[in-house]
Amino acid sequence: MPSPCSPAWLRASTLAILLTASAWAAAQPAALGADLPTLLDYARQHNPELAAMQHEAQAAAQRVQPAGALPDPVLRVELMNVNNFGNEAGFNLLPSRVGETKYTLMQMIPWSGKRGLKREAAAADALQAQARASATWAEQVMKLRTAFAQYYLAAQNERITGELLELVTRLEQVAQTRYAGGLAPQQDAIRAQLEQTTIRGELIAAADEKRQQQARLNALLGRQPGAALAQPRELPSVAAAALDPQRLTERMHAGNAVLRTEAARLQAAQANRALALRNRYPDVNVGVSPSQMGSRITTWGLMVEVNIPLQQSVRRAQEGEAAAMVEAARARTEAAANQAAADLEEQLSGLDAARRNEVLIATRQLPQSELVLQSAVAAYENGKVDFATLLEAQRQTRKARLDLLKVQVEQQMRIAAIERTLGEPL
Repeated sequence: MPSPCSPAWLRASTLAILLTASAWAAAQPAALGADLPTLLDYARQHNPELAAMQHEAQAAAQRVQPAGALPDPVLRVELMNVNNFGNEAGFNLLPSRVGETKYTLMQMIPWSGKRGLKREAAAADALQAQARASATWAEQVMKLRTAFAQYYLAAQNERITGELLELVTRLEQVAQTRYAGGLAPQQDAIRAQLEQTTIRGELIAAADEKRQQQARLNALLGRQPGAALAQPRELPSVAAAALDPQRLTERMHAGNAVLRTEAARLQAAQANRALALRNRYPDVNVGVSPSQMGSRITTWGLMVEVNIPLQQSVRRAQEGEAAAMVEAARARTEAAANQAAADLEEQLSGLDAARRNEVLIATRQLPQSELVLQSAVAAYENGKVDFATLLEAQRQTRKARLDLLKVQVEQQMRIAAIERTLGEPL
C-alpha cells in the first residue's frame, strides 16, 4: 500500500475526489435554463396563461352537473282576508289569524330527455375548455422549445466568437513575430488588430442577443426579465424512428388540441340541436296547495301548469339555427383536420431538409474549412500565403460552425411545430 505522501497515493486520492465530485454533480438536478425539461417543468407550474386556461377548464367542468339538475321548487304563501272582514279581529298577518292561508309548492319538471341533453351540451363545453387548455400548453411548449433553441444558439455564438477572438489574437502574435523578423509587412499585424476590434464588437452583439433570449425565456416562465438562467448545455434530440409520417398522422388525429376542440364543439352543437327539437314539447309545472283556516289545514289542491306551444315559427327558427350551427361545426372540424395535416407535412419536409443539411455541413463543409484554416496557418508561418488568405480561412471556419448551429436550431423549431400539431411530445 502506498504511503500517504507518495505520488501514487496523491494521484489515487485526486482521482477518487474527482470521481466523487462527478457523481455528486450528476446526481444534482439541472439548473433552470440548462436544459429544456427543467424549463417545461417550471413553466407547467408557473406560466400564468396556462394557469388561467386550466382554471377556466375546471370552471367549465363544474357546470356539467348543474346543467341537468332540476330547478329549485317554488313555495308561495297567500294570506286571504287579512283585514278579517266580518269579525272583530281586525288586520293581521299571522296565518292562523286571517280568514284563510293558502300554501302552494310548485316544481317545474322539464320534458323527458331535456335534462340529459343540457348535461351533454355542458359536458361538450367542458371538453372544449380542456382542449383549449391543452392547446395553450402545446403552444407554450412550442414557444419554450423555440426560445431555448435560440438561447442555445446565442450562447454558442458567443462562445464561438470568443474562441475566434483568441485565435485572431494568436495570429496577431504570429504576424508581429514575422514582422519583427522582416518576413511580413506591418500591415499584417495592423489587420489582425482591426479584425480583433471587429470581433469584439460582434462579441458585444452576441452577448446582447443572449440577454434578449434570456428575457424571452423568462417571460414564458412567468419570471422577471432579468432573472438568472444557467448556460444551456445541449439541444434535446429526437430519434428518427419517432418521425414516421403515418404514425404521426395517427397521433395527430388523436391528440391535436384544435381537432379535439372542434370535435367537442360539434358534439355541443348536436346536443343543442336535439334540445331545440325537444323544445317543441312544453315543460310541466306541478304543485300541491293546502289551505289553512285558523290553525287547521282544511282543504288540499293539486295543480298542473304547461306552456301552450303556439309560437311554432319561433321554434322552427331556433331549430334552423341549431341545425346551421351543427353544419358550421362540422365544416370547421374538416377544415381544422386539413390544416393540421398540411402543417404536419410542411414541418416534416422542413425537418428532413434541415437534417440533411446538418449531415452535409458536419461531414464535409466544417471539416474542410477547419482543414483549410490549419493549412493556412501553417502556410502563413512559412510565408507561403498572405494574411488576407488566413483571415478568410478563419471566417469560413466560423461560418461553417454557425451554419451547423443554425440548422440544428431550425430542426428544434420544426420539432416544436410538429409537437404543437400532435398535441403531445415526440
